[in-house]
Amino acid sequence: MEKMEAHPAQSANLSTKLPANGAPLSEAVRALAEADFSAVAAKFAAAGFAVTLPADGILQIKAQADAGAEQRASVVVSVGVHGDETGPIEVLAHLLDALSQQASALAVDLLICVGNIAAIRAGKRFIDADLNRMFRPQRGSLASAVEAVRADELIAVTSAFFDGAGPVRWHLDLHTAIRPSVYPTFAIVPDLIADDAKAALIGWLGEAGIGAIIMNPQSAGTYSYYSAEHHAAAGSTVELGRVGTLGQNDLSQFADVSQALNRLLRGAPSGAPTIEAQVFKFAQEIIKLSDDFRMAFDRNTQNFTAMKQGDEIARDGDTVYTVKHPEELVVFPNPDVRVGLRAGLMVVRSS
Repeated sequence: MEKMEAHPAQSANLSTKLPANGAPLSEAVRALAEADFSAVAAKFAAAGFAVTLPADGILQIKAQADAGAEQRASVVVSVGVHGDETGPIEVLAHLLDALSQQASALAVDLLICVGNIAAIRAGKRFIDADLNRMFRPQRGSLASAVEAVRADELIAVTSAFFDGAGPVRWHLDLHTAIRPSVYPTFAIVPDLIADDAKAALIGWLGEAGIGAIIMNPQSAGTYSYYSAEHHAAAGSTVELGRVGTLGQNDLSQFADVSQALNRLLRGAPSGAPTIEAQVFKFAQEIIKLSDDFRMAFDRNTQNFTAMKQGDEIARDGDTVYTVKHPEELVVFPNPDVRVGLRAGLMVVRSS
């Protein structure tokens, strides 16, 4: 196992940030938020796993070569790709801490990625630009952003992790949304995933209590789509409620996904679906073409708000985006993205 020393940038003392009840952050949450894997890594190494820290904020745990590794599923779990989305950090911290107490129960090869460490430490969504738009060969105006360097690190580590892996591959990229949502939990699933793997993923999402699934026919440069496209992983961006302050998240809201993830990592039988998800498909993307871009609704508009045919969605100079189907629902509306990026997604119910 590689020597695990604190990274110089870990000087931000997150333990001083107190939740509303005045209790300090748990050590497990503080450690993961600071990308400090030393305690859990040592426990998995002691249990006989091959444990490495291939980059800051990334922990890889694999079975030894003679331990039937080729039969194990390979699972990537990423959190903190947006620095202000702290709920999944807390969920994963508690789950990983508990699993490390029974380290031999880990039944998969596991890659844990804490995405935008600098943004987490700064308490911001990103430093220069959205990291979850960087997983593409052509980055345009984003190429000079500090997040581009981090994306390259994540791509290299993820590629190495899946190189030579068996056929069962997962990537669960856990997020929380900026806006309230008609469906508090939802997931984006790439259409290109093979049928059997897609069925297994959708089954897991039902077990995790995910209320809506959007089938995605094309990449917007996201981390999970990269894993699906380039490494045949059952990848999904999973939205688990609203953004919150580290240490102040109501973890009871994450109970279903925590239990489903725990079963996946321990190789336990799948649980029963806790919800029947509504499935959607893409209708159109709303691209911000210039700084004149204006959306036709206010910032309080919820994800999955329904609009009727002919309604104006946004206006950008001479370009007017309108609803083309009898009903479309708006997801991820964000007029503040950079020019050239997606400012919103319109979806329709799958028949």
